[in-house]
Amino acid sequence: MHRMKPLRLISLFLAACLLSMTLLATSGAAQRRRRHNPQAGKAKAAKRIGIGTVAGAGAGALINGKKGALIGAGAGAAGGTAYHYHKKRQWRRRHRNR
Repeated sequence: MHRMKPLRLISLFLAACLLSMTLLATSGAAQRRRRHNPQAGKAKAAKRIGIGTVAGAGAGALINGKKGALIGAGAGAAGGTAYHYHKKRQWRRRHRNR
């Protein structure tokens, strides 16, 4: 019975140390998690630029035939690229300081 009291104090001290160490270790690490930008990526860029190219080529072909289709495809690709960069930047600005 006499031996039980020091064992209880030691276990209480170890539990308190363990609790304080877990609180200190997780507070900074959990807040610094890196987020993945779902708006960035090669597949997403190819899709956006491709859609812009097809839409521009279709509109150019309706307006001015083959030459218009080429010009429209170039303009559509430029528009798709600009849209992709806009969406990437927009996501970055929204999630910058969280």
